[in-house]
Amino acid sequence: MLLRRSLFRGPLPLLKRARVLSKSFSSALPATEGKKKSKGTDTTVAGTGFRSSAAKEVNLEPVDVAFDEIASAYHRIRGDILRTTCDRSHHLSKALGMDLYVKREYQHESGSFKERGACNALHRLSDEQKKRGVIAASAGNHALALARHGKRMGIPVTVVMPTVAPMTKVMNCREYGAKVVIAGKHIVEAKGHAEQLVDKEGLTYINGYDHPDIIAGAGTVGWEALEQVPDMDAIVVPVGGAGLIAGIAVVMKTLKPDVQVIGVEPKLCASYTAAIEAGEVVDGVTGATLADGLAVPRVGDNAFKTARHRVDKMICVDEGSIALAVLRLCEVEKCVVEGGGATGLAALLENECPELKGKKVVLPLCGGNIDITVLGRVIERGLAADGRLIRFVSTVSDRPGGINGVTKILSEQGASIKEIFHERAWLQSNVYNVQIKCVIEVTDREHGIRVLAHAPPIARGV
Repeated sequence: MLLRRSLFRGPLPLLKRARVLSKSFSSALPATEGKKKSKGTDTTVAGTGFRSSAAKEVNLEPVDVAFDEIASAYHRIRGDILRTTCDRSHHLSKALGMDLYVKREYQHESGSFKERGACNALHRLSDEQKKRGVIAASAGNHALALARHGKRMGIPVTVVMPTVAPMTKVMNCREYGAKVVIAGKHIVEAKGHAEQLVDKEGLTYINGYDHPDIIAGAGTVGWEALEQVPDMDAIVVPVGGAGLIAGIAVVMKTLKPDVQVIGVEPKLCASYTAAIEAGEVVDGVTGATLADGLAVPRVGDNAFKTARHRVDKMICVDEGSIALAVLRLCEVEKCVVEGGGATGLAALLENECPELKGKKVVLPLCGGNIDITVLGRVIERGLAADGRLIRFVSTVSDRPGGINGVTKILSEQGASIKEIFHERAWLQSNVYNVQIKCVIEVTDREHGIRVLAHAPPIARGV
């Protein structure tokens, strides 16, 4: 576009030029902007990729979402969506050796950034589609976002959630008035069930991470972040279906191309990394992960096409790192973030981005919906990963006072016993001995090393 090129060559400040461009684009939109007709039918389909009962999905090439679509989405939804904060974290910046700004996307009413894409997609529906209602497969956050904005806009919403979906998200979807169907072991199976209901109930299917309108809405996270931290050097983004990083990458590489866009996904579901290695979207292996919101075995075709040449680096993190990141955010930032939302911090804690030392980095905390029982387990795993929970085995006398020697040492060293278990039957040494298995809590990893150094010689870490 000549308009786009001329606006970005001028001397205006970066974000001011972007606003001029987006306003020009928004004012030029016709009443039916973005609506396309599928072949062989008169039914209007809101944007490429929606599937409705009256218009079968046409096999189209993957779409490379343009900056203009994100600019349009920004103006379309800004009256309905909370502008989340993006402030500097003093403690994390000091610990990581960088200026770290956290964009708190969990502040949305439904608890995640998904509200942006859902709101944008619902606005783009035709009147007939709004009347019939929409359906989506989601592990929780997209379902919550659709349910919330569907209720606000008077659009019926049905969500199909896999059996692994957190109960908190299931319950909250029902509270918003959505019809919830539990089906499938993971998101792909849930999607298959949802597509069966498209024809049966006359609904419009909205993909939660791959539809262009969803990607465009998610991209507004990057737009806001760049307004809030205009001199950022990098942004570290969690990756599941890749819709979020695709939208953010478009914004960054259009408005400030030198910003490094880094994606992070769990090792147990590294579907984007698998696609990069294969050179195309492929089905990956999905394992149970603390980052359940990122457990997508196959990234979106549109999302991958949009992101693959704009994302600078991909990182995979293990479960211990994710648990530690959730723990750090609870302790330092006083916020509860789900595993998927904390994966970006997990990569930084594991020093996977040494090139960011001394740089200004933005970290989207993209969701805060986590079951309280799961949070308890995650915190314990985080304490173990941080070296603050230690297990060891010791063999002591089974006579009165036998365990006293060990507990006295632990007390003198300032360690607290969390659990203790006696084992007699399978011990192969003296029949008058007993094996004790202990879990103790210490202040940090160095303290734990000192405690074990003073323990009896027969003690060992496990």
